[in-house]
Amino acid sequence: MSEVTDLVVIEKANAMTVFQSADQIEEILQKVEREVMSFVPDITTAKGRKEIASLAYKVAQTKTYLDGLGKDLVAELKEIPKLIDANRKTVRDRLDELKSKARQPLTDYEEEQARIKAEEEAKAAAEALAKQIESDHEIAILMDREFDRQREEARLKAEQEKREHEERLKREAEEKARAEAEAKAKAEIEAAARREAEAKAAAERAERERIEAEQRAQREAKEAAERAEREKQAAIEAERRKAQEEAERIRREA
Repeated sequence: MSEVTDLVVIEKANAMTVFQSADQIEEILQKVEREVMSFVPDITTAKGRKEIASLAYKVAQTKTYLDGLGKDLVAELKEIPKLIDANRKTVRDRLDELKSKARQPLTDYEEEQARIKAEEEAKAAAEALAKQIESDHEIAILMDREFDRQREEARLKAEQEKREHEERLKREAEEKARAEAEAKAKAEIEAAARREAEAKAAAERAERERIEAEQRAQREAKEAAERAEREKQAAIEAERRKAQEEAERIRREA
């Protein structure tokens, strides 16, 4: 599809190439300049004056069109960093999840090994105590109650250590998950706030530029109309003086 004005035609697909080349821009401007310079103005007729105003309007329209086309290219380029940042965030989040999934078997293994070790240590302690008692039967009989108490304490201690270890691992996992969730939520909120601020700023900037463009077009149209009116009055005055001089000449000759 082509972008067209009465003075300039640019293929939209080639717009980026055009605006990156000073030579191509200069060629476009020279084309418009040739159109303007080749125009022969005629202020003596309403049609001629209309053609003058029309040419000025076409030049202003071409300026607005070219500037708008360049502004659209800049807006498109500004979207690229946003897309890159969004994809970077996706990469970070997804790979964090995959990292946790990849390590989960090792985490489960470590927890299981810790549990087995605690059980083995408790079993070894109980077996050592039993061997000690068996090696000294008489002392074992005398200390039967003490043995039972110590064995129960060892069992309870082993169970307590196991529970504490499991609870610690659980708390650490919960704290890690909570921290990751909070960090993710914070990042999303901050990203959303940035996007909203950027969108608002872009909208305000676009509105200012639109208003400025309209005001410029209005000023230029007004100036063209005022200039045409001055030229019209000058032509009328010239015709009046010419007629007056002719009348005086005729009167003198008579």
